[in-house]
Amino acid sequence: MQIHYKADADVLLVVLRDEAPADAVEEPGGVIVSYGEDGEPVSVEFLNASARHLILPGQVSVKIQNDGLAKT
Repeated sequence: MQIHYKADADVLLVVLRDEAPADAVEEPGGVIVSYGEDGEPVSVEFLNASARHLILPGQVSVKIQNDGLAKT
């Protein structure tokens, strides 16, 4: 998984799989979910991320928590 913040566009992008999207759906509230050929999510984009308080300017921090769901 990769997480990118594009400050010039104020977009927070969460890439779930390294695969080109085949389709995308814009959900209400400025969330775009892209899907692969298999119909599974590839990425999620959050538009106007700083205005929605998802990103604080100058303070980008990401916490990833593993609740024991990962396969070994």
